[in-house]
Amino acid sequence: MLPCMPQVLLALVLSLLLAQAEASRRAATRAGNTTLPALLRLSDHLLANYKKGVRPVRDWRKPTTVSIDVIMYAILNVDEKNQVLTTYIWYRQFWTDEFLQWTPEDFDNITKLSIPTDSIWVPDILINEFVDVGKSPSIPYVYVHHQGEVQNYKPLQVVTACSLDIYNFPFDVQNCSLTFTSWLHTIQDINISLWRSPEEVRSDKSIFMNQGEWELLGVLPQFQEFSMETSNSYAEMKFYVVIRRRPLFYAISLLLPSIFLMVVDIVGFCLPPDSGERVSFKITLLLGYSVFLIIVSDTLPATAIGTPLIGVYFVVCMALLVISLAETIFIVRLVHKQDLQRPVPAWLRHLVLEKTAWLLCLGEQQPMAHRHPDTFQANKTEDCSGSLLLPAMGNHFSHVGGPQDLEKTLRGRGSPPPPPREASLAVRGLLQELSSIRHFLEKRDEMREVARDWLRVGYVLDRLLFRIYLLAVLAYSITLVTLWSIWHYS
Repeated sequence: MLPCMPQVLLALVLSLLLAQAEASRRAATRAGNTTLPALLRLSDHLLANYKKGVRPVRDWRKPTTVSIDVIMYAILNVDEKNQVLTTYIWYRQFWTDEFLQWTPEDFDNITKLSIPTDSIWVPDILINEFVDVGKSPSIPYVYVHHQGEVQNYKPLQVVTACSLDIYNFPFDVQNCSLTFTSWLHTIQDINISLWRSPEEVRSDKSIFMNQGEWELLGVLPQFQEFSMETSNSYAEMKFYVVIRRRPLFYAISLLLPSIFLMVVDIVGFCLPPDSGERVSFKITLLLGYSVFLIIVSDTLPATAIGTPLIGVYFVVCMALLVISLAETIFIVRLVHKQDLQRPVPAWLRHLVLEKTAWLLCLGEQQPMAHRHPDTFQANKTEDCSGSLLLPAMGNHFSHVGGPQDLEKTLRGRGSPPPPPREASLAVRGLLQELSSIRHFLEKRDEMREVARDWLRVGYVLDRLLFRIYLLAVLAYSITLVTLWSIWHYS
């Protein structure tokens, strides 16, 4: 027993010496560390043994919840042809990193620290509708709070695919979605939640640039689970961006010129039906409208699957102008004076000059319509005979057939003997000339009366077609204005 006592005492002395040396070394290390800045000591403390390739949880069964938020800043471009929406947003997300926690009292009461994004774990949350990489500024830092909350703020220029409906252009409202989801991790690893309440996100327009073509109506958030396989599901947070186009510019540059041209076309019906100027006026108007369509063709949005209603409106207006020109050509051809023009048929006279004129409240259009043609011709012959230079024979001229009948009539009444043969031949020639003049005047008056009848028919038909045309234009305009008003104020 006694020989072992020196060895035990030696061991105790050696252990005491080693403990004092270790305490001295720790004190010296602590004294050296207190000379470093608190931010540097905290950064070294957090990143000394950090592994950014591993999801920062102590229990792998616990999912990492990432809260996100979107604030709309500007609508940069809406490409209807390629179905692409370009927006500029302020994107915010935060999550809890259990490996980035510390006690503020040990580090000069520091509660938050900015550290490089490349040095820590960051969730792989992307936008599903991405079609191009925008020109977004790079933000290389994130904020870390002492409880382990990581805040990642960054602005994004988002170029996304969107199904744009241009049928209601320029009174269209577009609804495009931004779907934030993890590209790899399922909902068991990364869950997504909304940072603010849905009401705050929907009505937040505090930073939106509101001076462009588009007006922001709201941003509607919606959470859902997306499953591609039966066993795996992914968390998604959709933000529906609802925007409305301001139509004032397009109404002034597209609709008003078209309306003015249509009004001028309607006023063109005031020109007389038998005037050839109306045809040239309508052709000039149609040519001007064609040039107008060529100019505005680049302004209208175009897609491979649809045509805006305003394009249909322009086509219908062009068709109405063509119909107006065709109606003018028909009326001008109807009332055109011709030597061989036939008289107005009785059925057409009855249908147009009586029924249609009474229906349109145009008054009496046929002052001589009820007089028979034979009676008209007899009266004209009687008038013509009474105007000749032989008043004594005026009562019998219409019943004789020529100079021989006149000579027999004169002999039967006990008249003096006829004049010499030369005088008789002169009288016969004079009577033949007078008869020719009479027939020419009768023919001319008859042709004039036929032309007047056709002019009356053309006038009544022109008024009828004009009112039908005006009703069609008014009905079409009222329908379009009603539809556009409903879309604009819905």
